[in-house]
Amino acid sequence: MGRAEVKTHRALADHEERPVLVPYLYLDSGRIVLPGPAEFEPVLDLAGKPLDPFDAADRLAAKFRRFCVVDLEGIRRNRPQLDYLQELSRSGELWVDAGVRTGDQMIDVLVTGAQRAVLSTAYLVGPKELKRAWRLSPEVLFAVETEGVLVRRRGNEWDGMPVSNAVSNARSIGVVDVILRSRGSLTDWSLVNQLAQEGPLWVGDGAESGMKSRLVTAGAAGGLFDASRGVLIGSDVEG
Repeated sequence: MGRAEVKTHRALADHEERPVLVPYLYLDSGRIVLPGPAEFEPVLDLAGKPLDPFDAADRLAAKFRRFCVVDLEGIRRNRPQLDYLQELSRSGELWVDAGVRTGDQMIDVLVTGAQRAVLSTAYLVGPKELKRAWRLSPEVLFAVETEGVLVRRRGNEWDGMPVSNAVSNARSIGVVDVILRSRGSLTDWSLVNQLAQEGPLWVGDGAESGMKSRLVTAGAAGGLFDASRGVLIGSDVEG
């Protein structure tokens, strides 16, 4: 996608009703899974068989237009499931969180047909690598993993940095969209409200229920959430 096309894509997105809700689709070795109490658990269809990932993607795209694949192979083993991502991109607007470590890996993800790639403080070494990645392609969603008002420690250059500084640094580079992810702890909505004044801000945690009203109050651009089993299999029955 060229830069002119990128601008058109963003201009169209600006006309959408905000906030925008984007479901996560967790992909592990070609299987759709969901976070469980202790580990990820496979999603089974109504017949008790592993859910077809392409059927799940079609349902999410039909309901939400876009969805974000969390590629667990990429995150855990630094081996993104590129073949699956290429096929999943046919369903709708695809965002991908694959534990990208470098700008080159980000390009590999975008070449599959994904329209946005998530780059996170959990895996990038530091601001220089973010800047390098953005120069290769502006289709970056920068995720700041938070612990209170500080960036969560992961043994890299982001450790201990105030979240507001990490966001400001990204915006000075040219990054448009920033995601705040608190990973199980409570979302600091006052921080969301503060940072949303500076540019498009997304909240990367939570269930769909009740999320939209909180996003509206905070002035956030949108939120990412775990799609329920019922939505994934096309049934209102949960379990």
